[in-house]
Amino acid sequence: MTSITILIDADACPVKDEIYRVAERFRAEVRVVSNAPFRIPDSPRVKRVVVSDGFDAADDWIAEAADARSVVVTADILLADRCLKAGARVLKHNGEEFTAASIGGAIATRAIMADLRAGMDGVGGGPAPFGKADRSRFLQALDRVLVGMG
Repeated sequence: MTSITILIDADACPVKDEIYRVAERFRAEVRVVSNAPFRIPDSPRVKRVVVSDGFDAADDWIAEAADARSVVVTADILLADRCLKAGARVLKHNGEEFTAASIGGAIATRAIMADLRAGMDGVGGGPAPFGKADRSRFLQALDRVLVGMG
């Protein structure tokens, strides 16, 4: 059986350190994909993938690498959709899992929110701050997914 690979959409990922620790425990490979280099742990299982700064270059690399033995960590709904279609499991940073059943609603909500933001002229807020509870939910979800894939 081939090993599990965790693909990280790294540019805005607040749980990279947690992923490294869990991946080590499960002996999973990790690919840290970004437009600029990030520090990574000294581990033969963790590799840095720096792509061009072209639009969606990191997303394209991740989507092409994703398969049924992959866990993708991203908050990007359109990337999540592409990875689900490739057979990967997809987790948001807060532990929420994108699934075939939930992705359509997430895409629709994304479109509605973009329309609302466009009409607000910069008024309004962004997502809630990332907190300890989100980090804990993510760790539990990653552990659950990796156990299920094992």
